[in-house]
Amino acid sequence: MAVKQVSPTDEFVKGLWRDNPVFIQVLGMCPALAVSNTAMNALAMGLATSFVLVMAGLSVSLLRNFIPKEARIVSYICIIATFVTCVDYLIMALSLELHRALGAFIALIVVNCLILGRSEAFASKNKPGRAMLDGLGMGVGVTFALLFIGIVRELLGSGTLFGVSMFPDGFQTWTIMVLPSGGFLAMAGWLLIVNWLRQKEDEAAKRTAEASS
Repeated sequence: MAVKQVSPTDEFVKGLWRDNPVFIQVLGMCPALAVSNTAMNALAMGLATSFVLVMAGLSVSLLRNFIPKEARIVSYICIIATFVTCVDYLIMALSLELHRALGAFIALIVVNCLILGRSEAFASKNKPGRAMLDGLGMGVGVTFALLFIGIVRELLGSGTLFGVSMFPDGFQTWTIMVLPSGGFLAMAGWLLIVNWLRQKEDEAAKRTAEASS
């Protein structure tokens, strides 16, 4: 029986939809709910996470034959922490206001189970190219998910998008959307939409399979 070969492109695409870290795997919920009160904060956290995912995946893949099995988790955390520190200083240099808005959640990228999980489950077992594509795909998937949540919360909670007013002066904002509970409401709404789309996709695939059989 022939083994199906996974193309390099699939390593990237899977993180966008099929294995989306936030909407499908439901990982990294802490930053997804805490810093997504505005689209800018959500985008910044998504890009920071993407950078760490790509660089950690590359580093773990390059060093996979040199890291002792007994010390691999500690080694992965040290690698991840190095790149988190780099992105923390970068955000601080670019915008102190943004750095304050993201707060401790930048440092908490170190313990994001998604990044450590991809390092252990994928990067440590694959070549650098595939590891980078996997990290990039997962990172873009996280960024899109955070951005979608942030757009809904900012539009409804503040009536703005990236700080630009989007509604007439009489628009009544939903204060709850900029509060922590608003993150749960926006997340629940997107999960309903994603699950509905996946159900329709599965039904279409089933009908196609039945028609061809």
